[in-house]
Amino acid sequence: MTQALSLLEGQTAQQALLDKAYDANSVIEFLEAQGITPVIPPRSNRTVQRDYDREIYKERHLIECLIGKLKHFRRLFSRFDKTAVNFMNFIRFASALIWLRQYVNRT
Repeated sequence: MTQALSLLEGQTAQQALLDKAYDANSVIEFLEAQGITPVIPPRSNRTVQRDYDREIYKERHLIECLIGKLKHFRRLFSRFDKTAVNFMNFIRFASALIWLRQYVNRT
């Protein structure tokens, strides 16, 4: 949480899908100042519960599932590729394989 603002600085997005750990006034104000809509569920101990778009937050589950499937590729989770270009290319390749598996299983 201490590095959240430095990681979010300079990002260009319409919405930020973050989990409850990032539900802090400083993070929310920072995102709104950059024109990014925060989609963060409020913590249960917040005195004033904020509202958030639950439908958009459900899409975060799809991202988590994709990351879980990508972890099955040893080359990715072991970070065998040292350059960022090769690493990103293999992420794209693995994503295409995952998509093809789902497509083939439907037919």
